[in-house]
Amino acid sequence: MTVDVNRGFIRLDEGLIHYRYAGERLDDEALPIYVAHAGPGSSAGYAPLIGALGGSRFVLAPDMLGNGDSASPALDNPDIMYYADSVCRILDALETDQVDYFGSHTGAHIGVELAILRPDRVRKIIFDGIGVFDAVMRKAMLENYAPIMKPDEFGTQFTWAWHFLRDQMMHFPYFMRDPEHRLENDMPTAEFLHIHVTDVLKALTTYHKGYHAVFRHDVEQRLPLVTVPSLFMSSEMDPLHKYLDDSAARIPGAGTRLITKDAGISGQANAILEFFES
Repeated sequence: MTVDVNRGFIRLDEGLIHYRYAGERLDDEALPIYVAHAGPGSSAGYAPLIGALGGSRFVLAPDMLGNGDSASPALDNPDIMYYADSVCRILDALETDQVDYFGSHTGAHIGVELAILRPDRVRKIIFDGIGVFDAVMRKAMLENYAPIMKPDEFGTQFTWAWHFLRDQMMHFPYFMRDPEHRLENDMPTAEFLHIHVTDVLKALTTYHKGYHAVFRHDVEQRLPLVTVPSLFMSSEMDPLHKYLDDSAARIPGAGTRLITKDAGISGQANAILEFFES
C-alpha cells in the first residue's frame, strides 16, 4: 500500500533542513526508516519509494545539506564524516534515537560512516549502489564528475545542468563518452529531466560538495569496520551494480540483493522491508 508523502522543516546550526516523510509514527518496535538520497538531487526523486515504504513503516527522508531545499554545509570541503554527523543531528532534531537506514550512492557512503561512528543510531543498514573505485578512477571522478558551478550572465548553467543530467543516463562515468562506457538505458523523457534539472539548479553552487566528499572517501578501507547488519542492494539498471559482490564481501555476513528492472518501486520497497523486518 502506498501512502501520501508529506513535507516539513527542522533547523540545524547550518540553517533549515527540508525533509519528506510518510506513514504513521507508532510507539512500537518498528523503527523509522531513514532514506538518504543520491546526488545530484534531493529526496524528491525518492518520493515514490517513500510512499511505498510508508504503507508499512514511518519514513524520514531529508534533503542532505547543500541539496534540494536544505541549507548549505558550513564547511567549504566537508567530508563524509561531516555528513554522517549531520544525520545524527537531524535525528536529534526529530527526536529519533535509532533508525533502519537506506542510503543510495552518496547516501550509502554517508551510511558507512554513520554505522562506524554511531552504530547506536542504526539498527540495520542497506547500501544501495555503492561503488568501490580504484585510485585512478577516484582521481578522475574527483577532477571531472562534479565541477564547481555558479550562475553567469549568459545563463550557461541552464544548458550545463540539462546535459549533466541527460549524459548521466547515457554513459558512466558521464564524462567518458565512448562506446566502452555507454549504458543501455533508454533516453530519459523531457519531463524527467526537467524535474531533476530543477533540483540541481536549486543547489547549483553547493551540489558538488557531497560528490567531492564521496570521491575522497576511502570506502574500500572503511567498509570492513562496519559491524551493523548490512545488505548491499542495487538496481540492474544502475551502473554501480557491478560493484555489488565486491563491496558486500568487505563486511562479514553482509547480503546482496539485485533489483531487476521489472521489479519496479514496489519490488524494491518489498526487498527493503524484507531485510529490515527479518
